[in-house]
Amino acid sequence: MNYKRFIYYQGIVGMASSMIFPFYILLIRNVGDSYAQFGWAYGLFALTAALFYPVIGKYADYVGDKSLLAIYSWGMAILLLFFPLASEVWHVYVLQVIMGILGAVQKNSEKTILARYVTKEIAGAQIGRYHVWTSVAAAIAVIATGYLVDFLTIASIFYVASLIFAGSGIIVLKLQTIKQ
Repeated sequence: MNYKRFIYYQGIVGMASSMIFPFYILLIRNVGDSYAQFGWAYGLFALTAALFYPVIGKYADYVGDKSLLAIYSWGMAILLLFFPLASEVWHVYVLQVIMGILGAVQKNSEKTILARYVTKEIAGAQIGRYHVWTSVAAAIAVIATGYLVDFLTIASIFYVASLIFAGSGIIVLKLQTIKQ
């Protein structure tokens, strides 16, 4: 496996995700009227992901890691275009359910790829390096997005993240060493 390319892909995905999740509450405050609604929105995301992990896990071996990562990247790129258009809280809830399904696709695929390709004798070290670089990318994205929101609008970060996810979709299609 080209481990560096996989880390690069995951770093980009982590950056795009980190751009929206910490600032997501600002969008909810503009659409809804309570932090409880944020709790429901995030809860729906987490619950949907939990319900779909077994389904996705069952098909992961048949569909292939690369296909699932491409579905995740392109699905998120499209989905994020709808968030700035959400004008009612129920719109956000529907988007969160879809994002929960896509999130389950990503997390399951990430773990499956790591399980398939790390060297068992040094798995801890390889996974540790993986988490260092993906976490650094996420941290840079959160910090940079704070400045972006100051200069642009909250909606703009969803569009920028959408572009980054689209780019990650192109990158994942070039990852030839991940099981097809």
